[in-house]
Amino acid sequence: MADRLFIFDTTLRDGEQVPGCQLNSVEKIEVAKALEGLGVDVIEAGFPVSSPGDFNSVVEISKAVTWPVICALTRAVEKDIEVAAEALRYAKKGRIHTGIGVSDYHIRYKFNATQDEILERAIACVKYAKRFVEDVEFYAEDAGRADNAYLAKVIEAVIKAGATVVNIPDTTGYCLPGQYGEKINYLVENVTNIHKAVISTHCHNDLGMATANTIQGVLNGARQVEVTINGVGERAGNTSLEEVAMIFKSHKSAGIVTNINSRKIYGVSRMVSSLMNMPVQPNKAIVGRNAFAHSSGIHQDGVLKNRESYEIIDPKDVGVDDNTIVLTARSGRAALKHRLHILGVDLEQEKLDKVYTGFLKLADRKKDINDDDVLMLAGKDRTETHRIKLEHLQVTSGIGLQSMASVCLNLSGVRRCEAAAGNGPVDAGIKAVKKAISNSDMTIQEFLIQALSKGSDDTGKVHIQVEYKGNMYYGFSANTDIIAASVEAFVDAINKFIV
Repeated sequence: MADRLFIFDTTLRDGEQVPGCQLNSVEKIEVAKALEGLGVDVIEAGFPVSSPGDFNSVVEISKAVTWPVICALTRAVEKDIEVAAEALRYAKKGRIHTGIGVSDYHIRYKFNATQDEILERAIACVKYAKRFVEDVEFYAEDAGRADNAYLAKVIEAVIKAGATVVNIPDTTGYCLPGQYGEKINYLVENVTNIHKAVISTHCHNDLGMATANTIQGVLNGARQVEVTINGVGERAGNTSLEEVAMIFKSHKSAGIVTNINSRKIYGVSRMVSSLMNMPVQPNKAIVGRNAFAHSSGIHQDGVLKNRESYEIIDPKDVGVDDNTIVLTARSGRAALKHRLHILGVDLEQEKLDKVYTGFLKLADRKKDINDDDVLMLAGKDRTETHRIKLEHLQVTSGIGLQSMASVCLNLSGVRRCEAAAGNGPVDAGIKAVKKAISNSDMTIQEFLIQALSKGSDDTGKVHIQVEYKGNMYYGFSANTDIIAASVEAFVDAINKFIV
């Protein structure tokens, strides 16, 4: 009989900690509903005490989602736990996720404490959380580098205190797969009450081993995995939900099953990528643009004769359908609405009409419209509330010519136009914007251009990082005109710090 593996998705908490990828409450609810449709068991909705926005997101997600457990993160601090409990008051099934660091690095240098003191705090936080909810998960932060005997002592104590789930994070992504698997096995064999709690994995990808470590954790007794869509997360990211789900779907002999509806994976992946403005690398397993592409002649011949020659996963099993409707300038609202639905986006008629108008304009400039184009159009109206809007951009550039740009900005209803020369058309456009807002005290720290597919008429995405008064702000835009996208992304960034 197959063992059930619980999927704990932390896209909206750990995944959202990526700089520049923050979502507002409306977007978080959209993602949460998509995760519910995907079949996720637990949604970690936020860290309520960290900000009013996170608190509100947990409240609203609790109201919007029906059957998954809604989880809120805390430190081993009573105030954190009280705030989390308040945020979860509307959850049909609520869980408080509390814990503390257990490695010598954390005990000595982060907390300046002893092992006994940390053990007492671990027990106390679980007992306090139990006053508010029955379902309490304890995280042993940096367990990957912790002494196994001490870790087992802590885990046994928190289960006795009432923890229903024990999370064993490889917080720094340090462990080798064999080491992590052995750590989970050590707990199974040495914690006398381990059968009273579910063991959970939470692996980071700093050395590229998050998925491998997670799989080893499951094979050694873990029955919950903490993952994110597209593997998003701090630093090098977290374990990828889609990879874990498809590994166990492909390796049925492992005897592990999940509740994931794999045919919705691709649509949710694209939604998260679009809302977070975080591109999926083309060679990303399962959901990358090239995941099912074959360029080698030998591979192409083999796939045409028998797909399984070079594909262990049927693309349709993850929602990639080669027979989907192709969108062009002649497509109607119904076709656009259908494609958006497949991608996990359902719009009301008024919003659909706006998106369709933008779709027709884009279709006049492009031969074919791809999924990323459609998702970009669906999220385009987020700039409508901007205080600073780019109304006009004209650039002169060429070999042997000085690049010049003129811009007109709408500054809260006041139109201001300026021109500037630059080292290339993008530099000229950005300098003109700085002149128009009468502020040059900002520096571009990162500038990334990504083509969504292929062709000279393609839509390009621009991600930009701007430093202002010691803080970093992120901007994004997408346009078939890459110079326009670059200036729009700069304007998007400065809207976040000029009020």
